[in-house]
Amino acid sequence: MTEAYLDIRDLSVALQHSGDRLLRRVSLAVRPGEVHALVGESGAGKSMIARAVFGILPKAVTILEGQVTIEGADLNGMSEAARRLFIGKRAAFIPQDPLTALNPSKRIADQISDRLIHILGMPKAKAHERAAALLEEVKIADPERVMRLYPHELSGGMRQRVLIAAAFAGEPRLIVADEPTTALDVTVQRQILALIAGMQARHGTALLFITHNLGVVAKLCQTASVLYAGKVVEQTSVRRLFADPRHAYTRALMAATPRYDRPEESLKPASPELMGELAREVAETDALWAKERAHG
Repeated sequence: MTEAYLDIRDLSVALQHSGDRLLRRVSLAVRPGEVHALVGESGAGKSMIARAVFGILPKAVTILEGQVTIEGADLNGMSEAARRLFIGKRAAFIPQDPLTALNPSKRIADQISDRLIHILGMPKAKAHERAAALLEEVKIADPERVMRLYPHELSGGMRQRVLIAAAFAGEPRLIVADEPTTALDVTVQRQILALIAGMQARHGTALLFITHNLGVVAKLCQTASVLYAGKVVEQTSVRRLFADPRHAYTRALMAATPRYDRPEESLKPASPELMGELAREVAETDALWAKERAHG
């Protein structure tokens, strides 16, 4: 089997002031050219994993244990400056909200070409030309005009296309996309998902795709990790996930998801019994971890 490009092993993070754990020994791997889904409900810890990869955890959050490696290099063992330089040449991030992710005081041209200049060492004129080509690749009409604009002058869908272009600008081998269609309407969502899938396939990029939408997982991804309360409860191929979900939480997620091919089926919320079972499972995990820590 191909060696993982991104490898996360036993990653646990917690709030500093209370010690409450937010991630519980998360392990997952993304191989070159693979699209791996990180799926779960809001608050499960999906975005926290993305932040841990890029070293941008909130100040109130600390890493308790675990390892995050890219190309076999341990990111947690690097200084902040070394980590930023190392990741900048190998990975890129597509966040949820394109308006807050883009610099409101810089024109679109600069927001893409700056990456080309600083990451690839490209001359300014060539970087501008490449930025226009990237905007054309993400289906933006009249890229030269758009490059002269500021983020607030673009629609939400166009801003997200700019972020995708910027993510691919440095030719990264890994992209982490954190629910990149959340702020968009349904029609634009489909366009953006098709765009990301096409770009990923053409560039052969490894993609960690964070979502709560199982329909997206079925269409876009090859493998998946299901997250509940900061813990991976199931990890398998997407084909097997839908054909034979093993964990009760995965089955509950699917039962609560609308099926457009089965409109007659009613949605089933998770039962109180299941939620109680999940709470006990999390408590047992925390108790075992605390016992291991106490014994060194």
